[in-house]
Amino acid sequence: MRAVRYSEFGGPEVLHVAEVPVPEPGPGQIRVRVTASVLHPVDLMVRSGRFPAPLPAGLPYTPGWDVAGTVDAAGPSAGQFTAGDEVVGFSPWLRTTTGTHAEYVVLDAAWLALAPTGVPATEAATLPTNGLAAAQALDLLALPAGSSVLVTGAAGQVGGFLLALARSAGLHATGLAGAGDREFVESLGATFLARSETPTGTYDAVVDLAVAGPSLLNLVRDGGGWVAASPPLRPEPVRGIRTFALEVLPDGSRLSELVKLVTSGDIPLRVAGVYPFADAAAAHDRLASGGVRGGVVIVP
Repeated sequence: MRAVRYSEFGGPEVLHVAEVPVPEPGPGQIRVRVTASVLHPVDLMVRSGRFPAPLPAGLPYTPGWDVAGTVDAAGPSAGQFTAGDEVVGFSPWLRTTTGTHAEYVVLDAAWLALAPTGVPATEAATLPTNGLAAAQALDLLALPAGSSVLVTGAAGQVGGFLLALARSAGLHATGLAGAGDREFVESLGATFLARSETPTGTYDAVVDLAVAGPSLLNLVRDGGGWVAASPPLRPEPVRGIRTFALEVLPDGSRLSELVKLVTSGDIPLRVAGVYPFADAAAAHDRLASGGVRGGVVIVP
């Protein structure tokens, strides 16, 4: 099968399309024929050699987390899906180094969910990692309906999902984003706040996706909540504020709930561009250029 690979760290030019063996599913695993996958900032960080932690396996790597595709084969004890089912899911790449920018990928069945009906795979592929990150951030906070939450980086991929989920949960969200993102933020029922402005007021919680920093802790009420974008950015608790760090985990059951919200129209899916394997370097350049509003999608 073909896969996007790199055998050395560097710029997008190290990417190439290689022939690699088709993976075989083991117990509890599903082989998915990939229709679409998505590029993430962490893919660029690893490719450039800038990822700060050890990885479980060495080069060469196939990048890619999300997948939308069709069940091709199942290992023993993976019976909840049948051949031909359209599914979505993601590989926790930093733990497995199993990349989805390939014609086939093997994932644990528990990481997959049936894909939203009638949604193109290029759109459905944008849901798993970022949608679950948003859902798990709100799960950590466990805010009751009517609570207020400030979301920085609100127009990004995780931020957009978070605003949509906040609306579904009956939360009052304020989205901090660029001036050109007002329409998008408000379309999700959130109050828009330009990032050029100094946030004021008091919130039950903050989800700091844009790494605005712990200076915003003074906006959180005593006993409120804070979610940082990654573990190293988690601030020390003060005034009884519960602080968490986002570490997205694959969860097929939770993903199935998000799929229902996509189908009902409560969660919008956004695609910034679609690139074939041969143009993977251009996809990396596009994401690195910044200001991307939607998933950068890779297709075989």
